Amino acid sequence: MKELIKEITPKSPVVKFLQKYILTKYFITVFLFLIWMVFFDNTSFLVVNELNGEINRYEKQLVYYKEEYQKNDDFFKKLMNNKSEKEKFARENYFMKKPNEEIFILVVDSSQVKKN
Repeated sequence: MKELIKEITPKSPVVKFLQKYILTKYFITVFLFLIWMVFFDNTSFLVVNELNGEINRYEKQLVYYKEEYQKNDDFFKKLMNNKSEKEKFARENYFMKKPNEEIFILVVDSSQVKKN
């Protein structure tokens, strides 16, 4: 009787494939390991991706600060080597003046200025 039932209901190729490859303990173990590594581990793909994003942001900041440092260094060298530049800088930024000289500071009323 059992043989007759087996002959009547043959297994489909999909069921055979599932039993042979997918439902083995090795495949399940590897699948669970991959899921763990991608989502739950401290060094998961998501965490590593986020850290790589931070590294890229910091590298961009590093380039920006190096450029700013170079600009400021060039300005400092120009300022320290040229007496007229030093005087100009002091007069413009710190309102320094020569003896017997008057400085007029013009203040614009912000309520009168048209906003663009």
